[in-house]
Amino acid sequence: MDADRRIRSAIEEHWQASERGDTESEHAVYATDAILDYPQSGERFRGRAAIAAQRGGHPAARHFTVQRISGGGRLWVSECVITYDGVPTYSVSIMEFAHGQVVHETQYFPEGFGAPEWRRALAEPMPGRDIAVA
Repeated sequence: MDADRRIRSAIEEHWQASERGDTESEHAVYATDAILDYPQSGERFRGRAAIAAQRGGHPAARHFTVQRISGGGRLWVSECVITYDGVPTYSVSIMEFAHGQVVHETQYFPEGFGAPEWRRALAEPMPGRDIAVA
């Protein structure tokens, strides 16, 4: 299997594990020192453990529907509908890979949002940004 097929398969497994609520499998795609950015709130999560903790602490019931995955080499994009407590939200996830793992992900949502109190302690501001408060 070539590198692009392996990466696409890892991304597909990431989203399937997200839907199943399988936190360990969901985050296996990330390098230990990966970075996740949420530009709308200005939050940056540094490290697989912080990424998993902020997602695992989310209070809403979530479901994930992948609309499209495209990319190649180091850069991949997933277009998804993430449903929070029955309300669909459209998201674009841009994943940058090195050595078969995500080293940087930026996840975009349609509207800006403030950082909820329950995850503020896990985040640091993105460079040149302040974290917006919910």
